[in-house]
Amino acid sequence: MSAAPDSPPAYSYLGPVGTFTWEALRQVPEAEGAVWRSVANVGEALADVMTGRSVAAMIAIENSVEGGVSATQDALATIPGLRIIGEYLVPVNFVLVARPGTRLEDVRVVSAHPVAYGQCRRYLESAIPSHGHIPAASNVAAAAGLLDSELAQAAVAPPGITDHHALEVLAEQIGDNPNAVTRFVLVSRTLGLPERTGADKTSVIVELPDNAPGRLLEMLEQFATRGVNMSLIESRPIGDELGRYRFVIDLDGHVRDERVADALLGLKRFSPNVMFLGSYPRADQQQIEVVSQYGDDVFTDARDWLRGILSGEPQN
Repeated sequence: MSAAPDSPPAYSYLGPVGTFTWEALRQVPEAEGAVWRSVANVGEALADVMTGRSVAAMIAIENSVEGGVSATQDALATIPGLRIIGEYLVPVNFVLVARPGTRLEDVRVVSAHPVAYGQCRRYLESAIPSHGHIPAASNVAAAAGLLDSELAQAAVAPPGITDHHALEVLAEQIGDNPNAVTRFVLVSRTLGLPERTGADKTSVIVELPDNAPGRLLEMLEQFATRGVNMSLIESRPIGDELGRYRFVIDLDGHVRDERVADALLGLKRFSPNVMFLGSYPRADQQQIEVVSQYGDDVFTDARDWLRGILSGEPQN
C-alpha cells in the first residue's frame, strides 16, 4: 500500500538506529525530514520500495574486506523494476562495549553479528583468548542485547553506539582492517537517470548465453574493445542448474557516455538477459579518465561516417 499523498516520503534501511546502514542514509540530503523505516533484512527493504511504502531503500552491496553482499546481489537480480540512484561509502570499524562496571577481564562471551565477528577475530582472540561467541542479528542488536540478557558480557558494535544505549566502551578500533569500507546503494523504482557528472558508475547484471568455451571472454570483450573499465565483477549462481552463473558488474561511466552505451548495446546482442540497474554518481567523486580513442566524439564521428555511406554521400 502506498503512502498517503500528503504524508512525508519514507526511506527504508537495515536498522535499528546506529547501524552502518543508518549512517549511510544520513548522507542522503533528501532523507532529511523524511520517515525512516527500520527493517530487518534486504528483502523487507526492497519490498517496501516495490509496494510504495518507501520511496527508496538503503542497502549494503559491497565490503572492501568481505566482497559483494550476496543477499543484495541476488535480490537485485530477481526483483524487476529496481534502479540504483546513488552510492555511499561508510568506513567500517568496531568497538567492544559492555554493561557499565564490566571489565575486559570479566568478559567470557561476546555477542556480535557474524560478519562483524569475522572482521574483529584477531583482536578478540588476542584480548580474550578463551571467549565464546553468540551471533546477533545486527551490530546494534548485539549491543542492545546486553541490556536485556546476561548471556554475553560484551558486544562488538559500531562506534557511537553509546549515544543510543547505556553502555561503556571497553576497547576502540578493534577491527582487523583499519581501512575497511562498506559501499551502500540507494535503490528506488524511479526510471529517471541522474545526470552524468563525469564521475559516474553504471551497474548491470549479465547472464552468459551458454557454457561454450570462451563465452566469458566474449562478454569481457564488449567492454575492453570500447575502453570501458570494470570496477567490480562477481559471479552468482542463477540457481536453475549447476554451473549456471550470472555476473554482477560495475562499469566506470554513465549510460549516456557513448562508450558505455555502445558496450551495453554489444552486451545486449550477446547476452540472453541483461539487467540495467542504473547509472549514478560515484561516492568518491573520482573523475573517470577516458583515453582519447574512446571519447564521445569518436563514437559519434564513426556513426556519422557510416550514415554517410548508407545515404550515398561522397567520402573524403
